[in-house]
Amino acid sequence: MSTLTYGQLIRTNRNFRNLLAGQFISELGNWFNFIAGLGLIRAVSGASPMAAGIFFVCRLIPFALASPIAGTFVDRFSRRQVMIWTDLARVAVALMFLLVTSKENLWIAYVATAMLSVFGAFFEGAKNASTPNLTGREGLLAGTALMFSTRFLLMAMGSALGGWAASIFGYEVAFVINALSFLVSAYLVWLIPEESTRDAATGERMADRTKRQPFFREMRDGLHYAFRNHFALTILLMNVIWAVGGGAVNIIFERAGGVHFAGLEGWNPDMAVAVLWTATGLGLTFGMLIAHRTSIYLDLRNRNSTFIWVTLIVHGVLFSIAGLMPSLWLFTLFVFLSRSLIGVEYAIQETLFQRSLPDDIRGRISTIDRGAELTVFGLSSYAAAAMIYYVSPMTLTLISGILSASAGLVWFIRHRDDDFKFNTRDHQTNEPHPRPEAAGAVK
Repeated sequence: MSTLTYGQLIRTNRNFRNLLAGQFISELGNWFNFIAGLGLIRAVSGASPMAAGIFFVCRLIPFALASPIAGTFVDRFSRRQVMIWTDLARVAVALMFLLVTSKENLWIAYVATAMLSVFGAFFEGAKNASTPNLTGREGLLAGTALMFSTRFLLMAMGSALGGWAASIFGYEVAFVINALSFLVSAYLVWLIPEESTRDAATGERMADRTKRQPFFREMRDGLHYAFRNHFALTILLMNVIWAVGGGAVNIIFERAGGVHFAGLEGWNPDMAVAVLWTATGLGLTFGMLIAHRTSIYLDLRNRNSTFIWVTLIVHGVLFSIAGLMPSLWLFTLFVFLSRSLIGVEYAIQETLFQRSLPDDIRGRISTIDRGAELTVFGLSSYAAAAMIYYVSPMTLTLISGILSASAGLVWFIRHRDDDFKFNTRDHQTNEPHPRPEAAGAVK
């Protein structure tokens, strides 16, 4: 079975175009919010590393805690309506940042950040569970790469524009743009037909309330599947271990750009941080966009499995080398190279993962995986904020790269001899997922 190219998918699939456009606009606003929120906290707190650490925890931990509930919710109810209502709720929450004017009401920024994170868990769960239905099997690789590459492109564009807007117009403009972006996203999701977000069989089971298990039973089933299915557990372990090192990147960019290179080379702190996030976004986007051609090459040689673990290790090594660089531009170069490699690896890995998940449990498994990763990511961010009092941001960069590279060892141990091809059925079936007792036998 062939896979659609990026252009073919965008031209022929209106529903996917609407979802992609909605994500594009809302992610642009999100990065305006991130740079402005971080700058606001830096200004109000007197550049406290712990204040920045709390901000990162508020972005990540609530998402992780809400993810199991969100995943069960989007498997059980209308994915389209979940996306619309969470977008509308985030319009109001994004405007709460305008109320932060001093250190005494800094808590409002933390609360607003946490609320955006919780609503984001529900939106992401519904979006990720819907994407394979919108793209179809032939369009899933292209759809996955486009969804993530546009997100990472917006990391680059939004970081650059957010840093520019914050330095020229002030933080308030960025927060208003973020609110408006959610409103536009809600409209674009509203244009997508309800039935296109699920397969027919799952839709019928969802409509028949007598066939539903109790809410917390379904949540438990998702947890059992994630931990007892060999392939799902590999992805979970690999992403969690990557996050042990990857979580430090928030503090690394904040201190390396906003403090170290700003002081060493005279950079504006907001612009220096934005440069690093821009390089990250561009690198991830580039990696995602070459994923289609890369997958064709790997399929012909049955090298998908080898590519995943080798790329994970090399990307971590490159990030560590960045910690040895004497200037912001050289530091940025190695960040770009590292993120380019992880971008193409992630597109291939995520497509294999999504194809392995039955529709009626996809929301739960994808949010459990994402939630676990972000829990560790958030804790790692906070730990890095504490470590920065004792080590330089450059030393922290070395440590982060080595820890992130270790994720490749998980894949090597568990799947080094496996062959994965995008033109086969992989692990996916059209049947409902097995009960957890049976799922334990799946390899």
